[in-house]
Amino acid sequence: MRIVVLVSGTGSNLQAVIDAVADGSLPLEIAAVGADRPDTFGVERSAAAGLETFVVNFKDYAARADWDAALLEAVAAYKPDYVVSSGFMRIVAPSFINAFEGRYVNTHPALLPSFPGAHGVRDAIAYGVKVTGCTVHFADAGVDTGPIIAQTPVTVLPEDTEETLHERIKVAERELLIQVLGDLARA
Repeated sequence: MRIVVLVSGTGSNLQAVIDAVADGSLPLEIAAVGADRPDTFGVERSAAAGLETFVVNFKDYAARADWDAALLEAVAAYKPDYVVSSGFMRIVAPSFINAFEGRYVNTHPALLPSFPGAHGVRDAIAYGVKVTGCTVHFADAGVDTGPIIAQTPVTVLPEDTEETLHERIKVAERELLIQVLGDLARA
């Protein structure tokens, strides 16, 4: 199974995938890692691991449609079985979703359908939930919608801040992503 991983930030989920592939516990090939901006630590992690990387810098395109088309072309060139959105903070176009329908995997730091969007952890704390967690799902044209593949609950502690809770969710998210990718690779 070949995957392309898309990142916008530090790539901590990506590092977990790189490590699991390297130690043989995850039977897949990371064909490439792509980012929406050049200064991501996720791209640096990938390059350090000897992986092919590409950047489709959002700021280089005057029109959103042009960026969408360039991203689709860049990812499709690697002929991935799955595309993994791992901290990729851009909503992709319907054309991207259609090209990888049922093969675009997204991670989210909340138990969807609760708390979709960029601030799932903050929103969960503000709402006062006692349990939140993480979700891995097949992305569709909505924001953090699409069929749920798997979820892991994480207890919200009374002393939690957004940062402390998010760190614990990230640990669960990495484990869940590895499990889901392993299941997909063995299916």
